[in-house]
Amino acid sequence: MRLLAFALLLLLAACAPQGSYKNVGVGDLQAASEPGRVVLDVREPHEYAEGHVAGSRLLPLATVEAQAGQLDKSAPVYVICRSGNRSKTASEALVKMGFKDVRNVEGGILAWAAAGYPVQR
Repeated sequence: MRLLAFALLLLLAACAPQGSYKNVGVGDLQAASEPGRVVLDVREPHEYAEGHVAGSRLLPLATVEAQAGQLDKSAPVYVICRSGNRSKTASEALVKMGFKDVRNVEGGILAWAAAGYPVQR
């Protein structure tokens, strides 16, 4: 009986909803002021060099799982890319790795620039 209850408990835990990320707009990133926040740019180095959000950290999508361990899992993490596709993939990966506060920046750097926010080169 105990074994059955334990197996049921494991099954329920496996089916429990995992954490998720939040989609935010570029205005939310521009207004962000949380202490310790991190802005991850998951584009390729040549894209980052063409223009990025000031203070962002380059972490190409292919390296997210290998290098994200260097980051504080409890800090707010804003994830940005060119248009929002790669940042969505990276956000999903970060949540699976145990990051608690992941925010996918919808529209990426294209939306950031279109909103008139500064781009650092």
